Amino acid sequence: MFSFGEARPRRRPSLTPMIDVVFLLLVFFMLASRFGHDADQDLALAGAPGGQWQGPPRLIDLDDGGLRLNGVAVAQVDLVADLTPLMADPGDPVILRARGGTVQDLVGLTQTLRDAGITQLVVVP
Repeated sequence: MFSFGEARPRRRPSLTPMIDVVFLLLVFFMLASRFGHDADQDLALAGAPGGQWQGPPRLIDLDDGGLRLNGVAVAQVDLVADLTPLMADPGDPVILRARGGTVQDLVGLTQTLRDAGITQLVVVP
């Protein structure tokens, strides 16, 4: 028969290297993370107290197919030009209705409108 020698007791694995790796990952992600807000969007909710509606309707639908201004499809680059004749003042409210797309699409749309000077945005579900 074969003789492999005397059986040695099993060594327990050391957890020190694993703890070191976990600690280094924790420190890395804490240093690489950003805390706080990059930008805030001030939006009015539908039904919030406000003044009376003035002028023609200004409803922008955001869905998977793109943007619609009062039911008519429009490209995002042409949105401000098509919306301007409907507004007497940049402070007139504009209603945003998100029916699809992503939150980033909605944020990009609000940023486009804010860059054009439109300040009163109302989001409806």
